[in-house]
Amino acid sequence: MNKDNEFLGTEPVGRLLFRLAIPTIAAQIINMLYNIVDRIYIGHMGADGDLALTGVGVCMPIIMFVSAFASLICQGGAPRASIFMGKGDNQSAQRTMGGCFSAQIIVSAALTAVLLLWNRPLLLAFGAEESTIGYATQYMSVYALGTVFVEVTLGMNQYITAQGFARTGMYTVLIGAVLNIVLDPVFIFLFHLGVRGAALATVISQAVSALWVVRFLSGRRSILRLDRDSLVIRPGLLLPCVALGVAPFVMQASESVISVCFNTSLRAYGGTVAVGSMTILYSVMQFAMMPLQGLAQGAQPISSYNFGAGNAARVKRVFKLLLITSLTYSTALWALIMAFPQAFVTMFNSKPELVDFASRALRVYCAVMFLFGAQIACQMTFVSLGKAAASAVVAIVRKFVLLLPLIYIMPLLMADKTMAVYTAEPVADFLAVTFTVTLFSVQFRKALKSIEPPRT
Repeated sequence: MNKDNEFLGTEPVGRLLFRLAIPTIAAQIINMLYNIVDRIYIGHMGADGDLALTGVGVCMPIIMFVSAFASLICQGGAPRASIFMGKGDNQSAQRTMGGCFSAQIIVSAALTAVLLLWNRPLLLAFGAEESTIGYATQYMSVYALGTVFVEVTLGMNQYITAQGFARTGMYTVLIGAVLNIVLDPVFIFLFHLGVRGAALATVISQAVSALWVVRFLSGRRSILRLDRDSLVIRPGLLLPCVALGVAPFVMQASESVISVCFNTSLRAYGGTVAVGSMTILYSVMQFAMMPLQGLAQGAQPISSYNFGAGNAARVKRVFKLLLITSLTYSTALWALIMAFPQAFVTMFNSKPELVDFASRALRVYCAVMFLFGAQIACQMTFVSLGKAAASAVVAIVRKFVLLLPLIYIMPLLMADKTMAVYTAEPVADFLAVTFTVTLFSVQFRKALKSIEPPRT
């Protein structure tokens, strides 16, 4: 067991989770600003701010899909690296990280080519209209140039946190977010670049963050280092990472498919206002998802390390604390949204028609948000323990088995068809949480039993 990270197995769980989770939660909140600050500035660009906001909103499914590939390769690789470290096998952990980095670069090159060649057809397929396609293509044509920076930042930062350097991981996104917040108004308003300026600010910010990540992982402070030997792609190490990354990949990539379904259905029933509202609703939903994911990422190295070290009691304590904390946050945010929906909506646009409609839709869309704490805690713990099949199943059930069909079923059951589309989200979430908690209660006991010492 390496003394550099043995604190993951010895320090009191409450103190350790607090120490690791605060920076990762802060990192997720800051990362959320990447996605939200652009929309806040764009939504207030002037007379066409609502159309520009809708156009950039159409880009979000593609951006989510691109980001999902970082999860496919590295969000599965980071827990496996932590498990290897818990077993004292730092060489395999380092080779896992290096192979994932090389795979990430290859995937980034392919994604960049696709986005540059086919961004307009993709945007039209994802719900852009004649009134918004111009804004959408302007944003995406610039954003595509920074794909490699997005992939490296989101993917490889996982390995900084997995080694217990949560504060350094937070700095990764803090540096980029501060740059983005500063550069956005400069490029959008001062240089009059509009949505292109928002995309350019994001690309530059992500580039700086990517350089920060690579420099740290190549330096002396990192326990696992990127070097020539580790960069070789070893299928025996990479493929299990990809298998474990399927669940977070499905969670994020399916958002693209779901967004297309939402946008096309809302456009048919409610028009541009309904589609524009969906951009706001999804942004507000990030206030719940990002901090919860940050909390779970803070718990991940503790759970993975101790699972690898065979400490079942400590893994159990980490999960209980994660579950209680996650439910407390999701319930508190749900109460605020139900009480003050207009306050959340007006952050993005102040047109009375849009504010009134989106406020009503927000209450419907977030009706069971208080349950998200249980969903994220269980789903991310599956990933932390290396349970690829179970983590993939709960992700697929929530998105494809439940939510996708309900987007089309609910309008057949309700008179207000536009609100019926939004209602698909809480109905699917309630059923998904019930399924996830049931499966987790069985699989978690099996996982703990597998590492408990045999009784004599």
